[in-house]
Amino acid sequence: MALKLAILCVVGLAMVAANGARAAENPVVVIETSMGTIKAELFEDKAPVTVKNFLSYTDEKFFDETIFHRVIGKENKGDDFMIQGGGFTADMKQKETKGQIKNEATNGLKNERGTLAMARTPAVDSATAQFFINLKDNDFLNHKSATTSGFGYCVFGKVVEGMDVVDKIKAVKTTTKSGMPDNPVETITIKSVRRVEKK
Repeated sequence: MALKLAILCVVGLAMVAANGARAAENPVVVIETSMGTIKAELFEDKAPVTVKNFLSYTDEKFFDETIFHRVIGKENKGDDFMIQGGGFTADMKQKETKGQIKNEATNGLKNERGTLAMARTPAVDSATAQFFINLKDNDFLNHKSATTSGFGYCVFGKVVEGMDVVDKIKAVKTTTKSGMPDNPVETITIKSVRRVEKK
């Protein structure tokens, strides 16, 4: 019995170490905005397709000078929801993107406060470049079933520094621009998104 417990402990420690190693290898990006800096870990171990896609846009500097075009916070909408960006320029022109990617919402990650998730149309596998940061636990966005309505939105990262900046963004006044509601009155620019080089 003691031997079995010892073996289980060793196996358990090995699994914890392996998970820790995978997490340590996850890429980190810095999102420089006109309101401050946000740093996020990308869960490559849980959402490999999504992270590869996001990093390809990052490396091509696609996100530079795009905006947060959709901000829904309790200060301007009655309840906290999310801030969304990465697809439009300041003059409300939508940037041309690559192809749509597979929705990895079945990865077990939840749309909790501070997580990054992919924006998409009602079609399940329709995400391209736009992403959002959850302002609170948005359970209704999580995967529930393999149906169109229940598939959910893929979480692929989490803010590790700069939630104070996210909270500043959520508090801005919004209006309708180019027919799009919830758009900040004063433009909030994503100046750049860059990988943090591993030491």
